Amino acid sequence: MDASGDGRRPRPVRARGRRAGLLCAAAALAAVSAPAAAQAPAPADPYPVVVVDCFSAAQVQPEEYILACGDGNNRLVGLRWDSWGASTATATGTDMVNDCRPYCAAGRFRPYPVRVTLSAPRPWPTHPGVQRFTVIRLLYTDTAPAPVRKDVTYKLVY
Repeated sequence: MDASGDGRRPRPVRARGRRAGLLCAAAALAAVSAPAAAQAPAPADPYPVVVVDCFSAAQVQPEEYILACGDGNNRLVGLRWDSWGASTATATGTDMVNDCRPYCAAGRFRPYPVRVTLSAPRPWPTHPGVQRFTVIRLLYTDTAPAPVRKDVTYKLVY
């Protein structure tokens, strides 16, 4: 029993103060986040443009990409993507090319710094609603592997 003699216990003031504080904080948070939500960027596209690899798998900003699907003697590695948009994607990395000397199985992979640009998105025939890049441009920033030019463009057919 409490000191008032009516048998009821008074509610502690701390609990009321804590509850009021939480309600005020929640209201303030709602007031602050409402304008931010109105200005928030649009959610990421659930179906971004992809690049299709040798195994017919969709890739977005891959760290590696095989250019020579038949034998794997040419691949891009260490790709760092500067952009990945709806019409183009750009990266820097290294093109590792097998010199095939004296023959490919005994050859040595040599590194060539390269700037990569993906472009020309088109619908991916086997995946409705998905766009895939269909062109890759390689711009060698130092030397290019012989007999390749320093600036080459290939169609991606996968």
